[in-house]
Amino acid sequence: MNSELTRVLLAEDQGMMRGALALLLGLEEDLEIVAQVGDGDEILPKALEVRPDIALLDIELPGRSGLDAAADLRTRLPGCRVLILTTFGRPGYLRRAMEAGASGFLVKDGPVEDLAAAIRRVLAGERVIDPALAAAALSAGPNPLTQRERDVLAAAVDGATVADIAARVHLSPATVRNYLSAAIGKTCTRNRMEAVRAARQNGWL
Repeated sequence: MNSELTRVLLAEDQGMMRGALALLLGLEEDLEIVAQVGDGDEILPKALEVRPDIALLDIELPGRSGLDAAADLRTRLPGCRVLILTTFGRPGYLRRAMEAGASGFLVKDGPVEDLAAAIRRVLAGERVIDPALAAAALSAGPNPLTQRERDVLAAAVDGATVADIAARVHLSPATVRNYLSAAIGKTCTRNRMEAVRAARQNGWL
């Protein structure tokens, strides 16, 4: 009978949420939770070990994000489908998830029956996206920030100085200032911390 079950890897950093999802999905007759992880760095090694049919990934995890892990899985374990399940329904996250090879993107406020149905649809080859989020992503347009601008803003999230940021991203302070200035302009904000907030709210970081 086990050969007929869909093997599911679950990545969620909140232990109570992870346990609840595993319990509820485990009640579905055709689903089997074969691994649970709470850290993004654990996703690929565990997936290579247990070979799941589908990975349910949160985005904001300790270590690698769910979006980075989705790209890892596409490269190293292409037979594993990825369904992003997140609290943060941001258009930029949806675009990045699709670019990373995810087959679905759902927000956590739906019933578990919908999640189980989405798993089955993804395994059948469909792409499953929260409809309201899909509409928002289309109206929001693409991410205006380059990869380097995103790197510099990500290094600035804790209020780091230009010198600190330069050391973290291995660039000169002058180059960091140029990237920060460009990011502030593109996000229509007044300073680097406002740019970080705007980029996060849109899912660009």
